[in-house]
Amino acid sequence: MSFTNHARRVRDSSLPHRRRVSSLASCVQLYRPIGFEASLSFLRDQAGPFERDEAALLRALALIERSRAIWHAEIERYAATRRRAKRLGQRSPRPTEPNPHRPDRWYGAARQAAVHALGFWRRHRLPALLVPGDGTAADLDHCVTASLAAGGRLTPEQRELLDACVQVLEQRWRSSDGAEWLRTKDLLEVARLAEMAADADEDSARA
Repeated sequence: MSFTNHARRVRDSSLPHRRRVSSLASCVQLYRPIGFEASLSFLRDQAGPFERDEAALLRALALIERSRAIWHAEIERYAATRRRAKRLGQRSPRPTEPNPHRPDRWYGAARQAAVHALGFWRRHRLPALLVPGDGTAADLDHCVTASLAAGGRLTPEQRELLDACVQVLEQRWRSSDGAEWLRTKDLLEVARLAEMAADADEDSARA
């Protein structure tokens, strides 16, 4: 079922509230740029206890619809840019050119959502990823602590440390398997959120 159909069910006051909440979760399954659980947590933080309050449920739906609409507008801008580039002979996008088709931020509140997601990971999942002897994970934890303390911003030295963590984790992820592959994948997700929080333009409607 499409996002639009799930959203219609969220608005349908004739349905039991729990089914409407389930439909909101289905919307999040289809648009979860900071992860499913963290996205639900962010909506709850911004809109209120939507599991038991109808007004909060509708606010949460409006928040995710607005972010998704900004994302779609960014996709349209990207498509227009690519059409112009092709007319000028550039058939393929540059490797460094951002491609919005796979959302990598919560559009409209990129820094705020990324910081919230970092806090979610710190409370619920990150401690289990920090194993003795893993200096890179410890460095990443230091970056997360700094990010949360500064509302997402990092000093140049902290950003350099984060970049080094990402480089090591990417190499490890490509060469590991099993439980270590999964742990490294999760650490990379945390690192990407820290990057998102550090790089976001919080005042931009396209954030």
